[in-house]
Amino acid sequence: MFPKPIQKRSTATGIAYRVAVPVVLLLWLLPLIAVFLTSIRSLADINAGNYWGMPSQLSLIENYAAVFQQTPMLRYLINSLVITIPAVAGAIALATIAGFALAKYRFRGNILLFALFVGGNFVPFQILMVPVRTFSLHLGLYDTYWALILFHMAFQSGFCVFFMRNFIAELPDDLLEVARTEGVGEFKIFIYIILPLVRPALAALSVLIFTYVWNDYFWALVLVQSDSVRPVTTALQTLQGHFTASWQLVSAAAIIAALPPVALFFAMQRHFVAGLTLGATKG
Repeated sequence: MFPKPIQKRSTATGIAYRVAVPVVLLLWLLPLIAVFLTSIRSLADINAGNYWGMPSQLSLIENYAAVFQQTPMLRYLINSLVITIPAVAGAIALATIAGFALAKYRFRGNILLFALFVGGNFVPFQILMVPVRTFSLHLGLYDTYWALILFHMAFQSGFCVFFMRNFIAELPDDLLEVARTEGVGEFKIFIYIILPLVRPALAALSVLIFTYVWNDYFWALVLVQSDSVRPVTTALQTLQGHFTASWQLVSAAAIIAALPPVALFFAMQRHFVAGLTLGATKG
């Protein structure tokens, strides 16, 4: 039913696998390498048409320093953190509570409620542009941090509930029953039993949702317009002039904007992998 491990396949398959992996990896990294090389080129090198070759003059420190000196890049990074951290924390907190209720309690409408959370993931978010923008204007949230924070919390809750409910459902009910017979309340069961056991899942989900919210461009463009609130994704377009673009600065800013999700992944890599593989094997 499942494919054989690569170690158990034929020699030809193993050789093809070892050749294909570096080739595919290089193709995937090629655009990133091109952006990085552009970020360390001098303006004269770009004007000379040297786009793919090695830079004739390295301007690593100059370009990356110019991003912070000539643009409010630090302000944009802070804006993204102010938006992303509360949105991720709120979505995961609500999803963990809802996932616990949907996984371990039997009540009328349980399946229907869970289906609503799952069904929300299939709604194309583009069709929500007009109602969400209108709603934010009427509530006075437009062009504020709260517009993006609340929207991302609401929009990410569907996937987060689906993710957490399935993990919590795998936990044995005997643990909860033993705690209840000892007189432990439901809130303490959630805090002291459920949360420690789903910590790998929380780490994996945090990395996924942080990356999505941090990299969001569409809703940042729809709900924000001033530089005081603008996150780093939409701020990159402000580095492009009307007639010319400082591509070395744009590329350097893009590399800087990509660093926080990458750093978070490597910081939580062990928990991330454990969270994704939790329950994949039996005992």
